[in-house]
Amino acid sequence: MSRARCGAARHRKKVRLFREVRGYRGPSGNRWRLAKEAVLRAGTNAYRDRRRRKRDFRALWITRLTAACRMRGIRYSRFIFGLSVAGVEVNRKMLSEMAIAAPADFDVLVEVAKKHQSQSVAA
Repeated sequence: MSRARCGAARHRKKVRLFREVRGYRGPSGNRWRLAKEAVLRAGTNAYRDRRRRKRDFRALWITRLTAACRMRGIRYSRFIFGLSVAGVEVNRKMLSEMAIAAPADFDVLVEVAKKHQSQSVAA
């Protein structure tokens, strides 16, 4: 009698893996060992980049805010400090959107930040 080598289970495992690598270029899309490595690498990159995306967006919002603040004669760090002293709790994403979509409202926040920043420095 011949030796059984996990026929059905192994086939299901291969089908599952090759379904994951469908669309990959070159041999990593149709060779067992390369497909396994490609899936591992893709999972690692996806895990890392889900966290990196959050950093990248925060950096984008800060860059936008820096530019908007410079146009209004205040530094980004002084702006954020002034808002925190004033008790304004608006996150950087919303501040960035306001700077682009509603510049008049952003100007009001800049004035609030300038006023409270100067009061805290004098105190």
